[in-house]
Amino acid sequence: MPSNTGPSIDAITEGGRVTQVGEGQDAEETSPAVATVGAPTVGELLAERYELVEHINNDSAGRLVWRGVDVVLRRPVAVILRYPGGDSATEMLQAAVAASRVIHPNLVGVYDAIDEDDRAYVVREWVDGQSLREMVAADGALDPARATAIGNAVASALAAVHATGMVHGNVHPGTVMISDDGRVVLADARTDGADSQENDLRAVGGVLYFALTGHWPHREAPLHGATAGHGRAALPDAVRDAAGAIAAPRQMRAGVPAYLDDLTMDLLDREIAPPSSDVLSAELSRLDIPADEQFLEQAGPLRFTAEPGEEPSPLAAAGGRRVALGIAGLLAVALVGLLIGVNALGGSSGDEKEPVAQPTNSAPAPGGSEPPAQVRKLSIVDVRIIDPDGDRAEVRDAEKVIDDDDDAGWETNTYRTNAKFGGIKRGMGIWIDLGAPHSVKQLEATLSATGATVELRTGTRGDFPSSSAGDKQLVNAYSTKIGQPNENGGTKMIFDGFEAEQKYQYILFWITKLPAKDSEKWKLAVQEITVQGS
Repeated sequence: MPSNTGPSIDAITEGGRVTQVGEGQDAEETSPAVATVGAPTVGELLAERYELVEHINNDSAGRLVWRGVDVVLRRPVAVILRYPGGDSATEMLQAAVAASRVIHPNLVGVYDAIDEDDRAYVVREWVDGQSLREMVAADGALDPARATAIGNAVASALAAVHATGMVHGNVHPGTVMISDDGRVVLADARTDGADSQENDLRAVGGVLYFALTGHWPHREAPLHGATAGHGRAALPDAVRDAAGAIAAPRQMRAGVPAYLDDLTMDLLDREIAPPSSDVLSAELSRLDIPADEQFLEQAGPLRFTAEPGEEPSPLAAAGGRRVALGIAGLLAVALVGLLIGVNALGGSSGDEKEPVAQPTNSAPAPGGSEPPAQVRKLSIVDVRIIDPDGDRAEVRDAEKVIDDDDDAGWETNTYRTNAKFGGIKRGMGIWIDLGAPHSVKQLEATLSATGATVELRTGTRGDFPSSSAGDKQLVNAYSTKIGQPNENGGTKMIFDGFEAEQKYQYILFWITKLPAKDSEKWKLAVQEITVQGS
């Protein structure tokens, strides 16, 4: 990401939009009165180097934030002054010294820290832009791609801080700055005895939640329980149920990918140990995909809450089926070539014979009566996942339900709040193509757990959709139900309500209720589906 050069020395802040966050605090709408001795004035030169140009604001602790210029290097700077200095400014100065040792594109650079007894001040990089809090307040919640990019930048900055053994201790929407050139930087580290790297990581979840919803999920002001005077107290609280549990981002707005929703909620869940900052940074970096490449997100995340082997390799998910189909295609071409060659060799001799009719199941038996059709396992030539109310992030691995392996299958994401996909979706389905119309005797499904509710539907639409809108059209078209729904069924579901006189080619295995994974989470895996008929 390009380095921010800031405004020119003569730049003027437009309408007060640019807010520079003070050390360890967030700027408030109404700044407190500040009693100072020898208050700074425009044009004053600090440490014979830093000229004060414009008073920007006061933070919630009464620190003064000024725009200035380093007259030696001729670059804009932010100057944060505290009155008095001495012992009361020790924490601010120590945090600044520690932060100056970590150089990273997503961290605000700290240039100087000076104590003059009657006042102390920190000089740092000027960021010409706005905080995440201001951006969301002005424009509303961000789109998932932008939220992911910001979360990636914050996690990357924390990984650099944590690698030194230090803690940031002040991650929230007011200290996440977005410059006008798009650079995202984390500002104003602070440390006290209650800070921890885990709290920093929980705060990344808070930043993601805020970016996606415009609400702050932590009821207390700072994560480490400091006074509510900090800027986080002014953020809108998350929507909560009667027990105080927050609503997931996908419950508050449409279009949030399931994997991003899960990752955010897992980071906020105190009962789930977060990953290390470098692991989180790597995962968000993988998910931070340019808008024109969003189709790659179907690979899904490597969630840190997954059991070993629970999530497939993204490479396998994205390319495994295509590789398998490619090999099958080559084999088919080779077989056709072989048959043509054999045919040509057989026809080259002059001793040609009339073809002999071979008996088939469809040939009339002696006496003119039709033989009974032989029931067998039917071939499923195509299988796809239908996700009409989602973002198609769960459509991978459909082929695993027909691979004759009960230990591997397709699975939904984990949903919270209730068994009906968390109130987010009316259902999800598996679309099956038998290749041609068949008489069907039964369909058998092997599931990961008991308690799911499933119904079978059929229709005539064979052009499989490639979007959620197309999925909705398909579900609406497949309105004919086959038999009765299997409600709260077991791990083996058998459907035998097929009409004897009807032929079926397309079947929709439609899931409307998920089994409980635990008391507050619901998830289903479909391990195998087989169809019997003739």
